[in-house]
Amino acid sequence: MSQNVTPELRRWIIEQASAGFTPEVVLASMLASGWQEPVAVAALESTLREHLRHQAAAQPVQAAPTALSPAVAETLAEAAVPVPDLDLSRAPRQIDAGDRMVDVIATMNHPRVVVLGNLLSAEECEALIASARPHLARSLTVETKTGGEELNPDRTSSGMFFTRGQTPEVARVEARIARLLNWPLENGEGFQVLNYKPGAEYKPHYDYFDPAEPGTPTILKRGGQRVATLVMYLNEPARGGGTTFPDVGLEVAPVRGNAVFFSYDRAHPSTRTLHGGAPVIEGEKWVATKWLREREFV
Repeated sequence: MSQNVTPELRRWIIEQASAGFTPEVVLASMLASGWQEPVAVAALESTLREHLRHQAAAQPVQAAPTALSPAVAETLAEAAVPVPDLDLSRAPRQIDAGDRMVDVIATMNHPRVVVLGNLLSAEECEALIASARPHLARSLTVETKTGGEELNPDRTSSGMFFTRGQTPEVARVEARIARLLNWPLENGEGFQVLNYKPGAEYKPHYDYFDPAEPGTPTILKRGGQRVATLVMYLNEPARGGGTTFPDVGLEVAPVRGNAVFFSYDRAHPSTRTLHGGAPVIEGEKWVATKWLREREFV
């Protein structure tokens, strides 16, 4: 059922914020009243933005605008940003990625998830695996308390990173992705190729960097927040190894040459992009992951 944001609701949001209630408290109250979380978050954000804009316009140039609570300002700082996306405006079955027609298998709007077929050729998959295999090491995760990396028991794969354009296959696929997702090539991190043996998994997590962690400002210096993820399947385990989205009950099967794309326009669980790599039950799984940033990744 659709929910309309009324002027009365907007006035109520402003009253609560001006009274000093944090955005989290206001959001919780809206959810308890039956508002859907995506609608509530969007209404809260747009209302507070517009209110601040009117406040600033009404102030003399010499005077400081009336401030809302620090928590409200923090929420506005974490507002939605532009993200990569595919042009699906005419419901295409295939999209021209420059050197290859890519199939559109399934789409979801919230979270924004698109399952793609035929993104990589069998030869490209084999070449990426062959190039990565000699350099595999136990996978690390970003350590947001310091901005470094750490071993994490939730992630039991092995992996390695390619720099952008490091091999002909990497460069070709990166150009294809940039065209497909309408996002600058230089805004992408290098490919991470991962290998999951039987029993290996990556428990559900978010790919954005938590703004509350002390190491996040250091991480963001390299290109801003992550705003989207593309997981490409390089082979097919006999059983298990799907990409799961627990918040929406979705699991994408690992099929060689296919991929799953998802974006997140803010660093917040409301994006519903909690995801994980299910345990491999039989065989092994190879994937290549591409993370996309707000700005040029250096």
